[in-house]
Amino acid sequence: MAFAPGPKPGRGTPTLDALSMSKRTHVFISHHHADDTHVTRLTSMLQRNGYDIRNSSIRAKPANKERLKNGLIKDEVLRRLLRRKMSWASTVIVLVGAKTHARPWVDWEIRKANELGKRIVGVFTRGGTEADVPAALEDYGSALVNWNSNSLMDAITGRDSPFEKPGGEERAPVHGSATSQC
Repeated sequence: MAFAPGPKPGRGTPTLDALSMSKRTHVFISHHHADDTHVTRLTSMLQRNGYDIRNSSIRAKPANKERLKNGLIKDEVLRRLLRRKMSWASTVIVLVGAKTHARPWVDWEIRKANELGKRIVGVFTRGGTEADVPAALEDYGSALVNWNSNSLMDAITGRDSPFEKPGGEERAPVHGSATSQC
C-alpha cells in the first residue's frame, strides 16, 4: 500500500502519529483488588475500540497481596505510592463492583483524587449495583456510567458527565451542583 505525499506536518494537517496519539489517555483505576480481572477487561474493551489507555493503578502480585493482608506494608508507604501513581493520571476511574463501597483504600483514592483536582469517573462492573457506589464517589464523582466504551470515554474526556444506573438509565447525582449567592 502506498501513501500519496501530503502537506508537511505542522501545517494544519495532523500526521498519522498525531492521529494515533490523539486517543491516548492516562488514567488511574481505583478498584477492590478482587476486581483485578475487571481492570484488564476494561482496558481491553477500550483498546478494542481504538483508545490507548495508560493505566498507572496498582495490581498487587500474590506475594504482595499476602504482605498487605498481614499488615507488613505501612499505610504511609501505600499512600505515597498511590499519590505518585495518581498524580500522573488525568482521570481517576473507579470500578464499582460488589464490594467497592466497603473498601477504605478506594474511598481514600477518591478523596485524594479530589484533592489533586482529578476528574473522577465511576463505571459499573458487570453485576455492580447502585448499592455498591462508594460514598466518596457520590460526593466527588464527575460522572458515573455503565460498562460501555463510548460512554466511558466521553466521561473521561469531559465531553459528557452523565450519572447512570447500572443498566444505563439516567440517574440524578447524589451531590448537587455548587451554587452561590451574592
